[in-house]
Amino acid sequence: MAAGAPRIAVLKERARGETRVAATPETVRKLAGLGAILAVETGAGESASIPDDAYREAGAELGPVDKVVAGADIVLAVSAPEPAALAGAKPGAWVAAMFDPFREAARVDAYAKAGLEALAMEFMPRITRAQSMDVLSSQANLAGYKAVIAAADAYGRAFPMMMTAAGTVQAARVFVMGVGVAGLQAIATARRLGAQVSATDVRSATREQIQSLGAKPVFVESVAGIEGEGTGGYASEMSEEYQKAQAELVSGHIAKQDIVITTALIPGKPAPRLVSAAQIASMKPGSVIFDLAVAQGGNVEGSVADEVVEKNGVKIIGFTNTATRLAADASALYSRNLYNFLSAFWDKEAGRPVLDEEIGGAVRLTQGGQVVSERLKA
Repeated sequence: MAAGAPRIAVLKERARGETRVAATPETVRKLAGLGAILAVETGAGESASIPDDAYREAGAELGPVDKVVAGADIVLAVSAPEPAALAGAKPGAWVAAMFDPFREAARVDAYAKAGLEALAMEFMPRITRAQSMDVLSSQANLAGYKAVIAAADAYGRAFPMMMTAAGTVQAARVFVMGVGVAGLQAIATARRLGAQVSATDVRSATREQIQSLGAKPVFVESVAGIEGEGTGGYASEMSEEYQKAQAELVSGHIAKQDIVITTALIPGKPAPRLVSAAQIASMKPGSVIFDLAVAQGGNVEGSVADEVVEKNGVKIIGFTNTATRLAADASALYSRNLYNFLSAFWDKEAGRPVLDEEIGGAVRLTQGGQVVSERLKA
């Protein structure tokens, strides 16, 4: 990265359905306070309810994409733009965004050929000092919340128990499958709405987390040695014995539920199948399933991204990108993740960020015309 005040470009998102933006007036001010020059593409914040004037007041330049990118040292985006859109950036410019590296290998290769340094924010290591930079967690939090709200809207009954002169309305039964960040937020949200909540996960360590939120843990007790304790806080694949035992347990439990929220993902692999057609058929008519993993193949048999599928009277819902349904808050959190990332490595003497090996090496996909990520080489 060249010496002098770094130019940071913020682009309008072009991916279908993407409503977020990679910087807000708040983070523009903060980045400018570090000594950077901010340039924001005209209309970048419109879908997140941020007008151009708000960026101008925060000290950013505004203009069309070619002028914004021209001479940029760093480009901030939500979904990594095509390299052709960054033709005016400086050689070796950083692009901090979400790249979906395992499924978009061709785009990663294109970044290498273009001489750009791709920094995949979804590869942020899950370590204590990187928590404030973790875009997957910040967006999953909102996704877990929105999943419950969307399911409640589709459900034809009330969530909480209501005692009225005309009789009692029973509380909805909500079952959360997968207790990562999204799952925990789903549990908390369903509890706040007054539902009876239960949850399961392949990681035994989540039992206490489930209980701490006032939900009932549902775990296989008969199979020792759960093979779900993955690295970095993620789940890994389960043994066949555990999968069979879990399927039997879940089948008995799921038939009694009104709402099921599935959240299970394994990095770099298709989403694991958690709910079968037979299990859906066992549920009561009017029940709702929200599949948070639908964009990665789905946890639920027959789920279709951005469509409501009805099977045996059960509604199955799933959004391609759930966090985009909360554009303003999702943008605020995502942009703070990016600011925290850049500011943590800001070298006052150099007047720019200088990445270390632990975090920089983890998120860096390309450098010097080559793909350098060990995770992509494995």
